[in-house]
Amino acid sequence: MRFRDYHLTVGYLPTGPQNAITDVPGVRVGQSNYIKESPVHRTGVTAIWPHAGNSFRERVYAGTWVLNGYGIMTGRAVIEEWGLLGSPIVLCNTRSIGAGFEATVRYMEKQDDLVGDVDVLMPVVAECDDGFLNDNRAGATPEAVFHEALDCASSNSPLEGAVGAGSGTQLFGFKGGIGTSSRIVNLGGRSYTVGVLVNTNFGFRHQLLIQGESASSWLSHDEPAYRKEGSCIGVVATDAPLLPTQLKRLAKRVGLGLVRTGSVGNDGSGELFIAFSTAARIPRESKTPHAVEHIVDGQFWTLGSPIDHLFDAVVEASHEAVMNALVGARTVTGRDGHQLEAFPMEKYLRHRQSGREEYHGTQ
Repeated sequence: MRFRDYHLTVGYLPTGPQNAITDVPGVRVGQSNYIKESPVHRTGVTAIWPHAGNSFRERVYAGTWVLNGYGIMTGRAVIEEWGLLGSPIVLCNTRSIGAGFEATVRYMEKQDDLVGDVDVLMPVVAECDDGFLNDNRAGATPEAVFHEALDCASSNSPLEGAVGAGSGTQLFGFKGGIGTSSRIVNLGGRSYTVGVLVNTNFGFRHQLLIQGESASSWLSHDEPAYRKEGSCIGVVATDAPLLPTQLKRLAKRVGLGLVRTGSVGNDGSGELFIAFSTAARIPRESKTPHAVEHIVDGQFWTLGSPIDHLFDAVVEASHEAVMNALVGARTVTGRDGHQLEAFPMEKYLRHRQSGREEYHGTQ
């Protein structure tokens, strides 16, 4: 079930057909779970391909932003310097950052003989710590799991909740994981899609907001088993023609979507975001300068700025992606009997209904 399946909505912009990051043409997502009992593993891999072509030879413009920096996203320095993304974006657990980097390079080397020859590959690999459920001391995720996620990527709407890189992560003390959403924006008579995918692993129980209301008023006051800070990786894709500095501005807005769910970017949490545009593919070799189209931003006095609508789209889609992760995750038990419970959606709906009845009863 997804957030909208309960007749709950976020924002005013229309969603894409799947309400997912894969509504952006060419974007594909693959996921693979790594679930074992001895030793206990509750983890996995989520891979996002920016387009259907060769991402090493045809790069796309990208930008990154850090809300709170207790986390790792490899390849950020290259994107900051060049504004180019030349690899899939791979999400995994913290223990597996090195393994994920090597697995992605080896996968791309098999796909293209030029990888590691004419230039090295510096892929984007980002992590969340799922060590409450997953036994980090038992080792990193195997290379085959990364390759499976890269191999099975498709344009179908990704599964949400306890899947892929979100298999062992938490959200406000409940089970969290992968969430996604999309928005359609009309600029100058042309429609563009903005899609977001998050791996949620953040927030304390008392911080949770649903539809702008604090959940602490109706949730059990029993402290959850998990009381640590976590992380959130946010990936924004769009087919709107944007330059790297503009994409960095879009990446920032993921944080505003998280704020609407209750996040404050806790000190021990790593909120790392990346945004890319599929509108232009930048070849590694070209005999002539490569001309690109882009949306002009900046205040147009009485007309405002067109990029404001893209900001709206990112904030709304990020907010809803988190809600989809929250309601889509099932209860998971991991190492040492640790358990993260599914969010009690039925209890929330009863609270919401009683609030409506109380309100109407006072009219």
